[in-house]
Amino acid sequence: MSLNSYDEWSPLREVIVGSALNYTSHERELSFELFFHDNLTRSEWYYPRISSGKRDRQSPIRRRYVDELNEDVEGIVRTLEALSVTVHRPLDVDPGTGDMTTPAWSAPMVPPLNVRDNTLILGDEIIETPPMIRSRYFETQLLTPIFAEYFRQGARWTVMPRPLMTDASFDPSYANSSHTAGGPMEPIADPQPSPYDVGYEMLFDGAQCLRLGRDILVNISTENHAMAVDWLERHLEGRFRLHRVFRLSDSHIDSMVLALRPGLLLVRSDEVAERLPEQLRTWDRVVAPTPAENNFPEYQDDDLVLTSPFIDLNVLSVDENTVLVNDACPELMRTLDRRGFTVVPVRHRHRRLFGGGFHCFTLDTVREGGPEDYFA
Repeated sequence: MSLNSYDEWSPLREVIVGSALNYTSHERELSFELFFHDNLTRSEWYYPRISSGKRDRQSPIRRRYVDELNEDVEGIVRTLEALSVTVHRPLDVDPGTGDMTTPAWSAPMVPPLNVRDNTLILGDEIIETPPMIRSRYFETQLLTPIFAEYFRQGARWTVMPRPLMTDASFDPSYANSSHTAGGPMEPIADPQPSPYDVGYEMLFDGAQCLRLGRDILVNISTENHAMAVDWLERHLEGRFRLHRVFRLSDSHIDSMVLALRPGLLLVRSDEVAERLPEQLRTWDRVVAPTPAENNFPEYQDDDLVLTSPFIDLNVLSVDENTVLVNDACPELMRTLDRRGFTVVPVRHRHRRLFGGGFHCFTLDTVREGGPEDYFA
């Protein structure tokens, strides 16, 4: 089918599900620290707390976690296929792949797992966004065969400006602020100069956007995000309307608010809902219940926890009445069931170690909805 995806809830026909094969470690460097800053340093939510001082660049991931993650990803695929959704898969990272090297830095390549992040699907257009983490710089190349087929079927295919990603490219103001969602924080310091410095650059993920037909809600927390949204607004002029919210989270919006159907939001809290644009504050809302501590595996002190406990708000809607929910989150399943949804429980154990839930791991390419005006 031709590329067509305008919203988060209309009947899902085709989707890309990410891959975790050959995931071995996290690369601890400036871009990684900035991206996960809230979740690595907020002591009352996350563990272990990072101590000040020099950190090892490589943070190995235990093989058992990766094996179990791969089992769970294949379970997501089987569930979607059983719901008559066509599933596409990216290319896998070859285990022999060495470090990526650019004029400004080098980093190992990670698998294309959270495929929502580096691509934004808007209607009939694929937009590859400027990556925020160096180790994900070439991630969308592993989706090229899928994108090329949609292009042959008539889709637009755009790549936003690619950043140099020197240390000077990153706006550290969010991480260095004491008035953010994850505070109190340890400041990110000691950026290194480079002959390739050009100042702040566009750095932005598709998961910072909530798609609502003709309207797109976009979270902005840094100058990097703001520059990218300015580019998007010019590029999309006349086709979509962008609505900015500021510092709703450090970056991604889909563990803060998701749209389950026209007129109904799933939100982390009433406080989050009250920070949304006026049109969305009139929508009905489901407030996600506070997750229980035993919803999550226990990890060792050297295992990096990369998400908040509200990661299971990151659900995937198959249509306006059917939603995939982590089977380890019974409170949310009961809440949605009481609101009349058909809840499809799916296993996903290590979402906090790999930074994503069902919405993160998937990129919906074909839905039946169109460019409706839900803000009228």
